[in-house]
Amino acid sequence: MAWKATGPLQACKLLLVILSLPQGRTSSVLTVNGRTENYVLDTPTDVQASLECAVLNNTSDEELLWYREDGRVDLKTGNKINTSSVCVSPISKEDNGVRFTCKLQSRQEVSVSVVLNVTFPPALDGNGFQTVEENSHVNLVCNVNSNPPAQMTWYKDNSTLILEKDRHQIQETRESFQLSITKVKKSDNGTYTCFASSSLKTETLDFHLVVTDKVPALPVEAIIAACVVVLLTLAFGLLARRKRIMKLCMKKNAQDTETAL
Repeated sequence: MAWKATGPLQACKLLLVILSLPQGRTSSVLTVNGRTENYVLDTPTDVQASLECAVLNNTSDEELLWYREDGRVDLKTGNKINTSSVCVSPISKEDNGVRFTCKLQSRQEVSVSVVLNVTFPPALDGNGFQTVEENSHVNLVCNVNSNPPAQMTWYKDNSTLILEKDRHQIQETRESFQLSITKVKKSDNGTYTCFASSSLKTETLDFHLVVTDKVPALPVEAIIAACVVVLLTLAFGLLARRKRIMKLCMKKNAQDTETAL
């Protein structure tokens, strides 16, 4: 009997919950440029990227929100309801990896994001002229900015650099391509070329390395010893002439006394 009493009550509660749900919203779908899921937009630099967000299957007007990363984009009054567009113009390298997200104001968990993949050819820079002493250490750092990432190679005097295991080391990151040379020799003197190749362009940057003779280190101990010898010689010289200096001083004082009388 208890089951018969509670069963209809539970059914009534479930019905009330269903009736209280917002009508016409559960089927609303967002699209950005016709896509219903997050995606990556490939684009070159110096062009305009237009992103259009629209609501599908809605039974009432929906207000839309746009975000650039975590910051909200200000939209004009006529660019908020049911459809909304944002433009990025012109596209620059700094826009690479930036995420734009369109959301429903009423249910912000409903959203579609677009990440910009900005492609651009390699750009190189670095210290193009360096002077280093023989038997020391030097780093040639080629800074690179490229998307897609470039294939990097070092050349010396227009030929592929032959790496010596004990003296050459190459370190590569997304932002730099570094050649380190230890125990520099006169034969290391020359022009080193940083070569960057991508599907968009090939770029090069020259580094001129001048190897000079090693300057002999100053014999610090010998200099200190010489200074000590000089000081001691002066001191002994003054002591040796002390009596003469004292006699001259006494004679001068006597002359000054006679003059005063």
